[in-house]
Amino acid sequence: MVATIEYIEQTIATYRRAAEANLRTPGREGNVIHLTPELADDVMVTADIHGHRRNFNAIKRIADLDRNPRRHLILQEVCHGGPTYPSNGGCMSHAVLEDVAALKAKYPERVHFLLSNHELAELTDYPILKSKRMLNLLFRLGMQEMYGAATEKVREAYLPFLRSCPLAVKLPGQVFVCHSLPEGVDKGGFDPGIFQRSLDALDLKEHGDVFDLVWGRDYRPENAQAFARLVDAKVLIHGHEPCPTGFQVPNSLQIILDCCAENATYVILPTRDPLDHAQIVERIRKLG
Repeated sequence: MVATIEYIEQTIATYRRAAEANLRTPGREGNVIHLTPELADDVMVTADIHGHRRNFNAIKRIADLDRNPRRHLILQEVCHGGPTYPSNGGCMSHAVLEDVAALKAKYPERVHFLLSNHELAELTDYPILKSKRMLNLLFRLGMQEMYGAATEKVREAYLPFLRSCPLAVKLPGQVFVCHSLPEGVDKGGFDPGIFQRSLDALDLKEHGDVFDLVWGRDYRPENAQAFARLVDAKVLIHGHEPCPTGFQVPNSLQIILDCCAENATYVILPTRDPLDHAQIVERIRKLG
């Protein structure tokens, strides 16, 4: 059943408010949110959700932003995955993306949705094939099931929201949170200017700097060290990589979280008492 006109208009308006909030977030410098003790007491860091409604609801419950007015929440990668519409097999994860935008609109200063590779794929129409299924097509089918003839209008509203999302959040103690990191930074370098400058189409296209940032899977210590030097970090926290146990620690700099499976994890970090890599790992908890 196609949504009502009122609901469609509300969704479009929410995306617009969320996009505006992304660009006006306190602490945003270029494409990075710098969180300080003046802005936050603590930060809940989460990772890939991929349409997993139960885990998304658990994240909101644990974050409890109403009762923790000085807490911030980092979210990433909700598109593609989770339940499908029985009528056409379309992906329902578009509804989680809408809820993320609503959360950003409700808590404009405290919710930070990082640009991730699956959202970038929606932004640029970059095809993702997984298990012989075209995820972009299934996502569009899901939207058509919900919005019918208004699908393109809703899409026109969520694209600016995705384009305005930050690339990273930097916390005290030189903790840098981004979806992933480029491959071969230690061998070929990387332009950290994307974290400061206005992004153009070439940055977002395949093998552009943003594309390389969110798609990379190079967890060698040498690569992590090279990237950390570029962004002045001592700890790197990512999503992107599936983790059967909920998280991975590939080296002494990186921590990978996963929120789209049964063993989903998160970590809450203080801003006034910075933690090192080992202390952060000790704080990782399961959502369940």
